[in-house]
Amino acid sequence: MRLIRYITAITLSAIAVVSCKKIESLPARPHIEFRSFAVFDTTDILANTCKGGRLNFYFEDGDGDLGLDPPVFENDDTVNLFFTLYRKTGSIFTEVPENDLLNPSDYRIPYMERTGQNKILKGIISVTFLYLFYDPDDTDTLRYEFYIKDRGQHISDTASTSEIPLSDNGLYL
Repeated sequence: MRLIRYITAITLSAIAVVSCKKIESLPARPHIEFRSFAVFDTTDILANTCKGGRLNFYFEDGDGDLGLDPPVFENDDTVNLFFTLYRKTGSIFTEVPENDLLNPSDYRIPYMERTGQNKILKGIISVTFLYLFYDPDDTDTLRYEFYIKDRGQHISDTASTSEIPLSDNGLYL
């Protein structure tokens, strides 16, 4: 009987020590890292052939306030993922003008929230682009710079993709 009490006490003590993990702490400013960009052939909603691209990036938000509620008022923030597109001409990348047909609009990351004491958000965000006006005879090589903004108005660092040749399907790291 004494042995059973002793084993039970040791087991409960071990469980208590293991379950008391320190809460991880990260800065309130979001952090992002480019992971990959995939280029592929696809079709749009009208069954037209076009090029597609999928950006994957890692994010961390220390205070867990990433993503936006649906807008209620006209002046509410409607986007929180911002892109700048660069096109390669010769060996130099230059920023494209706003009216460039391949220039993406900014995106909206949906509302995210964690319950419990640890509010840190981490994960991979995937964004799909459709290049509806891509000319297959072009040898466009692109690069994106992007950043995110959380509900506390903290702006992440800026991340950049690798060179992306739209004419070649594949995964670019």
